[in-house]
Amino acid sequence: MRWRPMANTTDPMFDTTRDDAFYAVGWTISGMATLATIVAVWMFGI
Repeated sequence: MRWRPMANTTDPMFDTTRDDAFYAVGWTISGMATLATIVAVWMFGI
């Protein structure tokens, strides 16, 4: 991400590229899958 002036800080999507969104979604899905695996092992004693 590039530096942006203080006047533009109210827009959270300013200077956010499509790649940044895919990166965040990928990490979110990965984290949820990891947590689901841990919970499944814990609950079912696999």
